[in-house]
Parts: sequence; structure tokens; C-alpha cells
Amino acid sequence: MTINPSDEYSNRLRDRQHRRDQCWSRIQLVGAFRLVVAFGFVAMLGLVLSRNSFSPWLLLVPVGLFAVLALYHDRLYRAKDRAQRAVTFYERGLERIENRWRGTGNQETSFADETHLYATDLDIFGPGSLFELLCTARTRSGEETLARWLLEPASRTEVRQRQEAVRELRDRIDLREDLSVLGPEVRSTVHPEFMSKWANAPARLRSKIARTVAAILAAVTAGVVVYGFFRENQPLLYGMLAVEALFWFAHRWRVRAVVDEIDEPARELTVLGLALRRMERESFTSERLRQLQTSLARQAKRPSQQIAYFLKLVEYLNQRHNLFFRIVSLPLLWATQFAFAIEVWRARWGPSIEGWLAAFGEFEALCALSGYAYEHPEDPFPEVVDDVTVLECEELRHPLLSRSACVPNSIRLGGELQLFLVSGSNMSGKSTLLRTVGINVVLALAGGPVRASRMKLCVLTIGATLRVQDSLQAGISRFYAEINRLHDTMKLTEGPLPVLFLLDEILHGTNSHDRAIGAEAVIRGLVDRGAIGLVTTHDLVLARVADSLNPRAVNVHFQDHLEDGQMTFDYRLHPGVVQKSNALELMRAVGLKV
Repeated sequence: MTINPSDEYSNRLRDRQHRRDQCWSRIQLVGAFRLVVAFGFVAMLGLVLSRNSFSPWLLLVPVGLFAVLALYHDRLYRAKDRAQRAVTFYERGLERIENRWRGTGNQETSFADETHLYATDLDIFGPGSLFELLCTARTRSGEETLARWLLEPASRTEVRQRQEAVRELRDRIDLREDLSVLGPEVRSTVHPEFMSKWANAPARLRSKIARTVAAILAAVTAGVVVYGFFRENQPLLYGMLAVEALFWFAHRWRVRAVVDEIDEPARELTVLGLALRRMERESFTSERLRQLQTSLARQAKRPSQQIAYFLKLVEYLNQRHNLFFRIVSLPLLWATQFAFAIEVWRARWGPSIEGWLAAFGEFEALCALSGYAYEHPEDPFPEVVDDVTVLECEELRHPLLSRSACVPNSIRLGGELQLFLVSGSNMSGKSTLLRTVGINVVLALAGGPVRASRMKLCVLTIGATLRVQDSLQAGISRFYAEINRLHDTMKLTEGPLPVLFLLDEILHGTNSHDRAIGAEAVIRGLVDRGAIGLVTTHDLVLARVADSLNPRAVNVHFQDHLEDGQMTFDYRLHPGVVQKSNALELMRAVGLKV
């Protein structure tokens, strides 16, 4: 890339701010014109009523002009809102680039529970999480797809297809902007489960005969009204209205059920329809993106066209709320007829909605990763290999931290070497290293770029114990929660994928004797089963484990120095075992007398 993302976003932000301000100026001007026209109409009306100075038909001029100005006013408001959403899109993009994004994005926490083997440990969800950094999805389906990719490793083929799609989408800023400004600012809140239930529920109004009868009754009643207007044949009109009332009474509950539940699907499909129409306009070359477009083009009409037709039916149905039209809608069986039409549409296209949501959800997840790739052009895509257990990372950094604040480290696991046993004093960077390794592996296997100069890995499944907590409600201590997590991590080795274990201060909730024996048994068991990983400790006794597993394990450490009463750290990995502890110095630094 030759364009600096920050410069490009800044230029586009200024342009959208100018558009917004321009629209606001025109809104105020048109509002003033509307007021002048309204006063003009009142003045003309007064002249007509008091002096009969000119033809009343001339009053249609200010009425027509006011209507035109009202339509233009509405268009200006919509343009201003669209420009404001574009401003927000680029402001948030700059916040991500400048590492000011925390608290501005999607802080969803419901996608993973506490039993997941790494979601909480690696800050995948919640405030300041990887999901908050990545997620730009407008639909719940898009959020769920991205969350699933972060929780489950994909196959090598799948990862490569996602990488290819992300590369193609990376520079399509206009596409991501257009998707971000569709519909209202708030994201869609209807869950795919609700949409699936609504779309696939049995039809309440399925009778073709009843639908035909409703149309005939409405047409005949309209004819009788016109006929009665000229012939004054009121008994026939009353008879038709009575027949209609009986028909309505027989279907009222089913019609009401259709009408009452239509708002939420219409709101979700409004966003989906606009998004699909924008997606259908694009031309793609990558295999995954072409597959998504093909899955949406199997019918004669595009999904966006089908959704537009459905929304038109809902719009017509809602005309019954108009005070002036309500009187006419009753004898026309307006709500009944459109309820039948909506049910016919749902029976025909409802089963396809789940596929539409899934396809666009995947597209949104790919757009989220492509936005991250564009905003971090120095981050490469990792090389994903098969048939060998390997994890090689050069100049690895944490993606949730500013690049300038990160000290890079490199690790190489695979072949004979399966374990880094990381020792070091408190606050030296041991836990951060484990999180850095884990979160980059998650990002790599989701299909995104990684915060490193180079990365090579196989498809791995992760087990981590960095943030295991006790549970008062479940009556579980931290130590018990940790050994359960270790058991689950060990179970992973029975699966088809190699395991990456990230164990922080293993078994520190028990006495040193049991800890040494238990920790060595767990680590040796994982290594013997072919897993690779990192284990941190500040207990130098555990450093002997690496010696006993040589050459499958190696000791590395972080260093610290005391300068002018202050602890300093270089946060760089060094070979061997750490030779000192800083616990006493830290205690004295905070004022404890030891």
C-alpha cells in the first residue's frame, strides 16, 4: 500500500464533515423558505376570503411549492444523517489507528462463557477486547460470525480463503463506508434465531381460496360503493359490508397475529436488504467472495429485490394507520389482504432468510477483518501449513496495545522444541507474552493479519490458564477451577488438532511441594502428547522441568533492574533461568517495611 491509512481517513473525514455542514446550511435555508411560503399562503387566503382579489385556484401555487420544499427538506435531512454516519465511521477508524478505540466499539460479552478455554484469558470479548477492535458489523448475524471465527480455529483451506477475501476487500474503503451508513446508526437488534423462527413458522393464512374471496369482496364492495353513489342502492351496499364483516370476523385472530409481529422482521430486513443490494453491486475475484455472491443469486430475482417487495407490502399494510385512509381501508379489507400477501411471501422466501443472513454475516466478518488489515498495513498475513506442528513468530507484538508501546519478541516452537518455560520477576512481562502469542494465533486462524514481522503456524487449538477465577456461586476455588481447566486442556490433545497451551503461574494456589510435582506431571503430559506451548513461573524450582525435558523444552526469562529506587524492565526474552526476584523491592517501593 502506498496510501497512508491515517491520511486517507483524515481527508475523507474532512470531506464528509463538509458535506454534513453543507446539508445543514441548506436545511436552514429551505426551512426559512418554507416559512415564507406558509406566510404567503395565509396572506393569499386572507385576500381571497376578504376581497376576492384573485382566483382561489392560485392558492395551489404556494401549496405545491410548499410540498416540493418539504420533499427536498426531507432529502436534505437524510443526506445530513448519512454524512454524519460517515463522519462517525472515519472518526472511529482514526481512533483505532491512533489506539484511542477503547470504549468506542462493540463490547459484547455474551458470545463466550467462563468455561471457554481461552476467550476470557486472551481478552477476546468485552471492553478493550479483540472483538471491540475488530467488529464493525451492523447485523447480529455478522457479529455472531466474527465471534465464532475468534472462538474456533478454521481449517487451513478455510483460513487461506478468508485471507484471500480479506486482501481483496482491504482497499475497498467505499464499500465499508457504504455498509456503515446504511439504515439508522443503531445496529440491528433482532437475533437470527428470532428471524429463523419467524421465517420458518407454519403459515397462518394459507388458503388460496380465502385470499381470492378477500380480493373479490373488496373489489365488489368498491364497485357497489361507486354504483350506490350514482344509483343510491344502499341495501346492496349494506349487504356487502355485512358479508365482509363476517369474513373479517372469521380471520381476525390470524390476521392480527401476522400484523402484530411484522415490525421486528421488517426492521431487520430493512438493514439486510440495503446491505445485500450494496454487496450485489460489487465484482469479486476471490473464491470465497464469489461463493457468497453465488449463494445469493440462485433465484431469478436477487434477495435484495425480494426483500424490497416484502418491505413494500409492509409499507402498504401500515397505510391503514393513516387517519384519512382508515375509513376507506376497512371496506377494502386492506389489512386482511396484505396480511395474506405477506404470508404468501413468507411461505415462499422465509426459508431463504436464514441463508441470506448467514451469507451477509460472513461478508460482514470479512469486511471487519479487511478494515483491520487496511488500518494496520504493516501487519502481514501468516503462513498456515499442514502436516507439521509449528509456531514461529518473529517480532511478535500484542494487537491491543500501541505498536510504539510494545517490545517485540520472537519464539519458535516445533520439531524437537515444544516448550518455552518462561521465568522472571513480577511485572516483567511473562503473562503479557502468553497473551501476545495466544491472541495473535486467534487472529491468524480467524483469517486476519497478525502483529508480527513474520508468522508461520499450523492450525492449533488453544488451552490457557491466564485468568482462571474462583466462583462463589458454584462453590469452586481458584485452584479447583485451574485444575479443571488443565484437565480440559489435556483433553484437547485427544482431538484431531495440535494443542497450544499457555499456562500462567501453573498451580500457584497450592503448596510448593505439591505444586512442583503436579506442574511437572501436567507439563510432561502435554509435551508427551505432542502439544506445544509456554509456561510461566517465578518459582525457580519449576525451571528444572525444562532441564528434565531437554531438548523438547528450553528455559527463557525476562530481566529487571533497580535504578534510583525504581524498577525498570526491558520486556525482552533472554535465554536461561532468571537469577533474581524483585518481590521485596516492589514491596518496599509501595511503602511496606520488609
